[in-house]
Amino acid sequence: MKITFLDAATLGSDVSLDPIARLGELVCWQTSSPEEALARVSDCDVLIVNKVRVTPQLIDAGANLRLICEAATGVNNIDIEYAASKGIPVRNVAGYSTESVVQSTFMHMLNLIGHLPYYDGKVKSGKYSWSGLFTDVTLPFFELAGKTIGIVGMGTIGHRVAQVAEAFGMKAIYFSTSGTSHCHDYPSVPLDELMAVSDVVSVHAPLNDRTAGLIGEKELSLMKPQAVILNMGRGGIVDEAALAKAVDDGVIAGAGLDVYSAEPLNVANPLSKVKHQERLSMTPHTAWASVEARTRLVDKIAANIAMGWQ
Repeated sequence: MKITFLDAATLGSDVSLDPIARLGELVCWQTSSPEEALARVSDCDVLIVNKVRVTPQLIDAGANLRLICEAATGVNNIDIEYAASKGIPVRNVAGYSTESVVQSTFMHMLNLIGHLPYYDGKVKSGKYSWSGLFTDVTLPFFELAGKTIGIVGMGTIGHRVAQVAEAFGMKAIYFSTSGTSHCHDYPSVPLDELMAVSDVVSVHAPLNDRTAGLIGEKELSLMKPQAVILNMGRGGIVDEAALAKAVDDGVIAGAGLDVYSAEPLNVANPLSKVKHQERLSMTPHTAWASVEARTRLVDKIAANIAMGWQ
């Protein structure tokens, strides 16, 4: 069995792919352009991709192709219907990154609310040493205890965020992006209400027809001026131009972002032009990628391949 991984660089070099390699001949390409991908699938039995687009043309180029494995949860980069028409199953991996994303969510939240970069800079620059004061309260921060976190998308990750928020003494509410309020552990509220009453809005939803552009200028204008919004879901859920303006104009206190409408972040993106960059906490789509999460991901990809040959 020949297994071809078209964008192995997305998993990093510190996580072993041995669980997959033990199943057959594994060929890893760090990255693949659309043209390179077409040539590289010609003789593989199993195709692994993370962000490479699997089009009908690419599927047709794989004469021996029997299985497509997504090295992630979302499969919007794969033409699933066309693969099915060719009798080729598509298998993704779910639940491997929950704790990693939750941890990253609170990293962004605490950085924004506690103004960590600002105070860290104060000490390291020597300004604190020269101040003559034992403390510095120029940028006030609020306690999470007693505040409300509004979660957009109460799936596995959203539910875990709510549990951790409760440990901080927060009240959790949520908006169901599917239209079905299946979670009864926390109150389900309309989106406008969630935006208006939350001190922290945290987005943990997939990108689909229901969520694309879900949060725009109107929704951001409903937020408290001291509130922050976090997006660990998908970039297209929050209107980035509207968000950049809301942050710069002080409509909201700040935003924590790990995902963007186009990745890597385009230099022309409005978020890159925000004047008050201190109001932004940004990471390059790393929330999913703890060492443990990537190790679980590899193990589950291997299990998907093994299952396909049973």
